[in-house]
Amino acid sequence: PLLLRLSALPPHALRLQIDEDYSTSTPPNRRFRVPDVLLPDVDSRKLHLSKPKTVDGVSTVALSSDLDVVVKHDPFELTVRRAGSGNPVLSFNSHGLFDFEPLQESKPEGETWEEHFRSHTDSRPRGPQSITFDVSFHGADFVYGLPEHGSTSLALRPTRGPGVEESEPYRLFNLDVFEYLHESPFGLYGSIPFMIAHGAGASSGFFWLNAAEMQIDVLAPGWDGTASAENGRIDTLWMAEAGVVDAFFFVGSEPKDVIKQYISVTGAPSMPQQFAVAYHQCRWNYRDEEDVAGVDSGFDEHDIPYDVLWLDIEHTDGKRYFTWDRSTFPNPEEMQRKIADKGRKMVTIVDPHMKRDSGYYLHEEATAKGYYVKDASGKDYDGWCWPGASSYPDMLNPEIRDWWADKFSYQNYKGSTPTLYIWNDMNEPSVFNGPEVTMPRDIIHYGNVEHRELHNAYGYYFHMATSDGLLKRGEGKDRPFVLSRAFFAGSQRYGAVWTGDNTADWDHLKSSIPMVLTLGLTGMTFSGADIGGFFGNPEPDLLVRWYQVGAFYPFFRGHAHHDTKRREPWLFGERRTALMREAIHMRYSLLPYYYTLFKEASITGVPVMRPLWLEFPDDKETYNNGEAFMVGPSILAQGIYEEGQKSVSVYLPGKESWYDLRNGSPYKGSVSHKLEVSEDSIPSFLRAGTIVPRKDRFRRSSTQMVNDPYTLVIALNSSGAAEGELYVDDGKSYDYQQGAFIHRRFVFADNKLTSTNIAPNHPGKKEFSTECVIERIIVLGLSSRAKKAVIEPGNQEVEIELGPISLRSGSSSVAPTVRRPNVRVVDDWSVRIA
Repeated sequence: PLLLRLSALPPHALRLQIDEDYSTSTPPNRRFRVPDVLLPDVDSRKLHLSKPKTVDGVSTVALSSDLDVVVKHDPFELTVRRAGSGNPVLSFNSHGLFDFEPLQESKPEGETWEEHFRSHTDSRPRGPQSITFDVSFHGADFVYGLPEHGSTSLALRPTRGPGVEESEPYRLFNLDVFEYLHESPFGLYGSIPFMIAHGAGASSGFFWLNAAEMQIDVLAPGWDGTASAENGRIDTLWMAEAGVVDAFFFVGSEPKDVIKQYISVTGAPSMPQQFAVAYHQCRWNYRDEEDVAGVDSGFDEHDIPYDVLWLDIEHTDGKRYFTWDRSTFPNPEEMQRKIADKGRKMVTIVDPHMKRDSGYYLHEEATAKGYYVKDASGKDYDGWCWPGASSYPDMLNPEIRDWWADKFSYQNYKGSTPTLYIWNDMNEPSVFNGPEVTMPRDIIHYGNVEHRELHNAYGYYFHMATSDGLLKRGEGKDRPFVLSRAFFAGSQRYGAVWTGDNTADWDHLKSSIPMVLTLGLTGMTFSGADIGGFFGNPEPDLLVRWYQVGAFYPFFRGHAHHDTKRREPWLFGERRTALMREAIHMRYSLLPYYYTLFKEASITGVPVMRPLWLEFPDDKETYNNGEAFMVGPSILAQGIYEEGQKSVSVYLPGKESWYDLRNGSPYKGSVSHKLEVSEDSIPSFLRAGTIVPRKDRFRRSSTQMVNDPYTLVIALNSSGAAEGELYVDDGKSYDYQQGAFIHRRFVFADNKLTSTNIAPNHPGKKEFSTECVIERIIVLGLSSRAKKAVIEPGNQEVEIELGPISLRSGSSSVAPTVRRPNVRVVDDWSVRIA
């Protein structure tokens, strides 16, 4: 017998739980339910559904004012449908593929439970326990999601069915994959079992909270032998090795609604510090303190800003984390202080494999406390990773996570300072001598849970514990920055991720866009790919193009393998250095816009970098465009993904115009434009009807830009109107949670720009202020005859002159510009074009 529970989560979410019924028996083991992923208040928010109406074995119950849930009893089927029309939106087991293997108390005679993989044996002591079911998305043109895999397609391609080149299913199984294929459904470093469907006028989502290995097929129409499928229906087949059914169905009027509902269950992305949104420089490895100083000064000498310098595993004493190699890094605190004097930070790597060395204090302590995961025989698991023989803390246990978090205190992490942040790598977990380079499935965790049941969440718990460690270190006042390679649903609450060990080729540059977009759709908005590719030596033109695209990633970091040639941006000749400098400068000028978008993401989950269809949900031309992308609602960019490319076709959606981001030239919407490719930039555009805040004075780091004035770039639509926002806080603390921030809305209409406060009243509000002013207002689409503007309050008259869109050398004066209005960001004011 199985027990089924249905509950509602306002406004339009349905939760389905199916587990074995333990009320009549006390089995030796119970199926694993993934803890600490859902927000703690999810259960308290759920609504018990009203009593269903049951007729002829079919029960119907209202989910919301406009949605019903229909449950057929035999054979079992669940459908979420529109209450008025009766049209289905989502259905579960409508093809009868539900299969649930119950746990068995003992192995039947003659049955073999063991499984063999090369030289490895999985004892499978609890036998088969898989779950399979089908989910159908109605009214859908495409489905998206299920990170992480490499692909140049944004939409998930069918894996089975007529006319489909046979493929493996999309696999969710966190793995350390060496030089991953750019077109493969194979699992990579992270797993989020969330799929979002979209079609004209319909958006829905399905999330299965299960951390075991999962495989999902997207089925082509006619897969089941029927002559034709229902128009606009996409069928999918979900399979997991273990766990329970704990599934959420989301329905939205547009795709942003679906993302917001998913975030309401798994949590909103954390708000990063300002520095984390800027440029990061990393390599495996910077050799010593002299190398660090040389790289740091190289950025200054070449007028290239950066905010964070990273150290990989070689900085440690023999791969013992929380230590330093004192022969190469004898004075780590002084090194960090020198970097911090320029407003910069450092990051060091801390991985989960603990060197099995009797002289290593962390290993001795973990061994004495029994904090390592156990092998099937009950001994501390001994695997192989960078240090050699290694053991792994059992991060499922909250007590061990607390212990781990304490290791980041200044007293415990000798040589660390307040400007040092953390990178978690290899936390899939990677085990070099394990099956598929990961931990054996019959390893035992806290609560007698097998590793097979929680594998995909191990890195999530490790990321959580590290983030909590930095929070403790700063006494709850300093926002953590932790980059993690492995991730699971909910990881967005703890920091950033990247796409792992990519390769220096054009295909990996191209696939980085759909990969980062997919991460954003599934909550992980703070993500990016290694600029230039981790493996291999990029041709200089590829590296330049990667910087030009990567400057738009939410997480912007250059990184490379230790076997590659050095590739700091000034090593490729003066011209290419200038091009990379310009790409980085562009990112720094847009930091106020990015920071405002990160604030939006921290509330709604709507990603910083977005597929076109998230902003234009009714435009079918956008639905499978994985080459172009939006940054927030205002900027569209498209990379150059081929060597020597001379021209590119760029589709600009919507009925309104677009303006070239660099020279202000207008382009029509709803049209594909064939553009000549120039070496100095990639195609990028401002959307008519939007306002983008910038800071155009270039400093060494974002910290040194804090008091600089702003520029507002206004792109007028056909009605002569535009609007945008600016969010400002101290960039580092949690004071914003007590109201210590500035949030302004800018509206341009009837030839007048108005700034109003949109920060909500906050009880016990902390104050935050700034003396920053607006020093330029650029208006695209305004008549060039305008000569004066009047500022209120004060009735002050200022000149309007033609000026450049950007401050790069050689820029032409093309746009009407209000110079030095010098209105304060914190104030209400208006600027009227006379």
